[in-house]
Amino acid sequence: MKKWFPLGLVSLLIGCAGQPVSTATSASPLAPTMYDYSITSPQGTPLNLVELSLAIKDADIILVGEWHGHPGVHLMQAQLFAQLYSQNPNITLSMEQFTRDHQPVLNQYLVGEIGEQTLIKNAKAWPNYISDYRPLVEFAKQHDLDVIAANAPQFIVRCIGQNGADYLDRLPQHERRWVAEQLTLTPDAYQTQFNTLMHHGDEAKTQHQFAAQTAWDDTMAESMVNYLAQHPGKQIIHVAGRFHVAEGLGTASRIKARNPGLDVVMVTPVTETSRLSAQAPDYRVNVMPLPEDYVNKDNMMAAMKGLHGRNYDLKCHK
Repeated sequence: MKKWFPLGLVSLLIGCAGQPVSTATSASPLAPTMYDYSITSPQGTPLNLVELSLAIKDADIILVGEWHGHPGVHLMQAQLFAQLYSQNPNITLSMEQFTRDHQPVLNQYLVGEIGEQTLIKNAKAWPNYISDYRPLVEFAKQHDLDVIAANAPQFIVRCIGQNGADYLDRLPQHERRWVAEQLTLTPDAYQTQFNTLMHHGDEAKTQHQFAAQTAWDDTMAESMVNYLAQHPGKQIIHVAGRFHVAEGLGTASRIKARNPGLDVVMVTPVTETSRLSAQAPDYRVNVMPLPEDYVNKDNMMAAMKGLHGRNYDLKCHK
């Protein structure tokens, strides 16, 4: 009969049978990997994870930015969520990666009525759900915590990008509830930053695209503000793309417009080549940069042409 040993015991036996197991402590430290991160305060003071969680423990909403698919950032998000829970179990997870129309599906999963593959299919989970967002959702499920499907449905956002904010007036009542009641379309620092990045010269097209962009931020902000109004005393940790979080220009400003009394903090990833302004109030998570998507402009344009040529079966309401 085979005997099974714990992995640590197998390693010990191999060490005893061959070379002695080394107990030396003078080996050189490992080189940094993409899983590694360090944290600094807005003033540049180094912090560990416990110190960060204590510094932001009184915040009503903690916005944690990410580069989608960055292993170090996703690791930090999961560890910060657990650390915040350890000091305040009265916490809720909010996610850009799930949309309001799929909140019932997410709720079914959290109480065990459906399995993970059903969640992924019926809630249209992102392709990197298993590697990057499963740890967050499973922690919430394990500890019986709410998860807010905070975002607006992508198919509606696309139609806003094509037709402008007035497209919302065409939606059936049940679909209209999936997007924030009010979009922030007046000029502000967020819109200026967005327009600078787009800079394609077509003003009407840029306005439509910004309406789509702020539909995300306004909907996520409204989802969280409404949740806290219904659940006073709760704390929210919200995960979203870096552009929505950095320097408080996106989602944070939309939260403040709806409830100025809420304490909102930002935890934002940075690299040597992608920093924040010196005055930004964000806590910084220093990570290695992701690889370049393209180094050849022709390859990039060919890929984008193929992307836009796909048939998304997009049918906007007339």
